[in-house]
Amino acid sequence: MADLDYPVSLRYSRDHEWVATTDDNAVVRVGITDFAQEQLGDVVYVDLPETGDSVTAGESCGEVESTKSVSDLIAPLSGTVTEVNNALDDSPETVNSSPFEDGWMYLVELSDPAQLESLMDSEAYKELIQSEEA
Repeated sequence: MADLDYPVSLRYSRDHEWVATTDDNAVVRVGITDFAQEQLGDVVYVDLPETGDSVTAGESCGEVESTKSVSDLIAPLSGTVTEVNNALDDSPETVNSSPFEDGWMYLVELSDPAQLESLMDSEAYKELIQSEEA
C-alpha cells in the first residue's frame, strides 16, 4: 500500500472511487482509485454509463472487468452523466497505468453539490484501506 497514490486534491468513496471537483462543484470527474485498480489486476474492459444517464450514489452504474474478476462501478454521488471517457473503449488498461489522469471514467453534474461532504479526504481513505487490509 505504501507505494499507492492518494492525491490530496481528490475526495474518495468507501467503494474505492475518486472524485475530482471543479471550481463550482457542480460537475465532478469520477474514476477508480489506485488501490481499486491494483486489487482488480489488469483491466480488460470498462462498461460506463451513457451520457445523459442518471446515477444514484451507492448504486451500480457500470462495470470494470479485469483478468481476475468483474466489479461493479458504484456511483459515489448522484446526478446526471455529462461525459464519458470513450478512450477506455479501445484502451481499458489506461485505468491501470493512469487511474487519476487518463483513466478517469465519467463526468457527472451533481443533483446536490452538498453531497460532496459525504466523501472522504485522502487521509480518511488511507485509514479505510489500512483497516480493510488488516
